Amino acid sequence: MSEASTTIQCLPTEALTKTSGFGATVFRNIIANFARVAAVSLVALVLPAYLIRHLPVQVYAAWVLIIQLGAYVSYLDLGIQLAISKFVAEYDARGNHAAASRHASAGFALMMLAGVLGVGLSALLAWRVPTLFASMPAYLFHDVRISLVLVGCSLSFGLVCAVYSAVFLGLQRYWIPTAISIVNRSSLAAVVIAVIALHGNLVAMGLGVAVVNISTGLIQVLAWRRKASHVCLSLQLLEYGVLKRVAQFCSLQSIWTTAMLCISGFDIAIVGHFDYLETAYYSIATMPTNFVLLIISSLISPLMPATSALSTQREPSQMGVVLSRVTRYTTVALLLTGLPLVVFGFSILRIWVGPDYAVHTLKYLRILILANVLRNLCAPYATMITATGRQGAATTAAISEALVNLGSSLYLASRFGAIGVAIGTLLGSCVSILVHFAITMHFTRQTFAISRSRLFAKGLLRPLVIAVPSLLSIPLWWTPALNLNVSFVVAWGCSTLALAWYVGLRSEERHELTCRIRNRLVPLQSA
Repeated sequence: MSEASTTIQCLPTEALTKTSGFGATVFRNIIANFARVAAVSLVALVLPAYLIRHLPVQVYAAWVLIIQLGAYVSYLDLGIQLAISKFVAEYDARGNHAAASRHASAGFALMMLAGVLGVGLSALLAWRVPTLFASMPAYLFHDVRISLVLVGCSLSFGLVCAVYSAVFLGLQRYWIPTAISIVNRSSLAAVVIAVIALHGNLVAMGLGVAVVNISTGLIQVLAWRRKASHVCLSLQLLEYGVLKRVAQFCSLQSIWTTAMLCISGFDIAIVGHFDYLETAYYSIATMPTNFVLLIISSLISPLMPATSALSTQREPSQMGVVLSRVTRYTTVALLLTGLPLVVFGFSILRIWVGPDYAVHTLKYLRILILANVLRNLCAPYATMITATGRQGAATTAAISEALVNLGSSLYLASRFGAIGVAIGTLLGSCVSILVHFAITMHFTRQTFAISRSRLFAKGLLRPLVIAVPSLLSIPLWWTPALNLNVSFVVAWGCSTLALAWYVGLRSEERHELTCRIRNRLVPLQSA
């Protein structure tokens, strides 16, 4: 069959045609993001498995805390990258490169300030290590401090350089930052493994990570110069009005960033403070959870610039249709990635990190997977209202979840240790869903003209049928022998996938998805 005939047979309905360009762009960028997820997931699979077999539990816990504390620098972004990609997308869609450059340059100035703050934060955290983690062996304090400064300062430099990748995201050219991200993650893993193989200490590991982060930042600058320099980044382009506009957008987004810090940024640090010996096990549980989040982020992040552009051309009713569909797709993806980790969690962990880590980690893993599946059910909605500049309406949900998550995690950790942090995360997720549907969506009806009951029924409730085989097999979750039984795995997999395809998706969605895949495969077959 020729490519032309394939395309003709796959013509979408009138409703789908209105957003075909939007869908094609988002689909292409999602594929790029999935390539990044594949690379990051491979690193996340190999690196921890290697480290836990070559480092004592207490030393591995210290390394996890170094990475966690260093990552706090990334929260100083405060929505700046998001603002750059949003404004670049809007003005590029209008062909106004001068305005895009002015807004990108305003973001660049703000990010330079964030980078300076990141250096100061890294030094402060390094100084306070003995107070933050009193249960950490004292002989590790010196190495942890130096390594933390190296990692934190390199991430501060990388934060400034990330502005250049934000321009590519705004131009919806995801493959370039994706390739850079893949190089970064692969290089980090290779360097850390090499240091351990050569019997290096935590300082050597931190130095290796710093060199990779700085090199990656320079690559981002070089890529911008060669591929996207028509969107200028210069302090000479600063205008007060533009800087104020970007800062106002970031001020609202910073609330969300701070909320995310409270929701997912403090968990390992809290475990390290109250229950240091469980830090290594808890950190292993967060890695499969992060895999789920990476998948969802890959699906959702292209929505930001695409929705910014689409909202200037579509009616609220059409935007409501897009929101319902994306929510349904995201829910299906959440369940398909999260359920295997819940049902087969023990077997997966035992193969990956060994039986000792599997026994200690399983209880954290299942709670964290459930918590993050719940909280991300409304992620498409949160992303799309941010893209249309209405994120202020959702601050109540973000603040409520952050307060409940952080407060309950601290209290429960002081009473029950690491398991209390996981339960606190689950409680915060439940609050987030409730507040979004009860309050936030009431104030955004003019942007997304869709009823809450319809969004809940079509976007969430319908795909949740996918979980039925998993719920019916609960007694087998704790039986490793049956858990790996081939018949059970095949029956569970086939029934779950069948429900995802025939119930989770509507007939026209199955048709469109099939056609997109076929239209992309035909040129490959012709070649």
